[in-house]
Amino acid sequence: MRQLLKEIRACEVCKAHLPLGPRPIVSFSGKSKIVLLSQAPGRLAHLHNKPWDDPSGKTLRKWLGVNEDQFYDTDNFAILPMGFCYPGKGKTGDLPPRKECAPLWHDQVWKTLQGVQLTLLIGKYAQDCYLKKRSERNLTENVAHYKKFLPTYFPLPHPSPVNRFWRVKNPWFEKEVQPILKQKISKILGRDGNP
Repeated sequence: MRQLLKEIRACEVCKAHLPLGPRPIVSFSGKSKIVLLSQAPGRLAHLHNKPWDDPSGKTLRKWLGVNEDQFYDTDNFAILPMGFCYPGKGKTGDLPPRKECAPLWHDQVWKTLQGVQLTLLIGKYAQDCYLKKRSERNLTENVAHYKKFLPTYFPLPHPSPVNRFWRVKNPWFEKEVQPILKQKISKILGRDGNP
């Protein structure tokens, strides 16, 4: 596993397409209980070499009901983005994750994960890749019908500030889905629910 992490972190396959250069950000252990499948690291995560080290990460931890220590404990959470490096800025947010990462690395990482109890599909890119034909028409419907994908997957919107309008338009997510998500996370981590 250490060798695989070393190989991933040395990857330069997309170097020519990355405005800030390659800096693959991924974390996992053989004991990871929950896998966070997300889009790609943001600019701050790239600069700090730390996943979810930005406002999106604060929001995600709130949704999960965990603190930073729990979140960054690789025995709790594996962080496996669709693209491992910051892809650059687009017109309305970051560019899509590079398409090379998931086919190149995901299967190899999954082979090392022995105790996964839940996989959170954060955003449309992860949902499209992992739900395939089971996916509903769009992200909103995937999230609304999350029970359909349990116990393996739990689809979520991306917690980016850019998506705040989605959350305003879909108040049921905060009222109905988040409490269930927190309960599931708490049960898996063997806690009483207090971060």
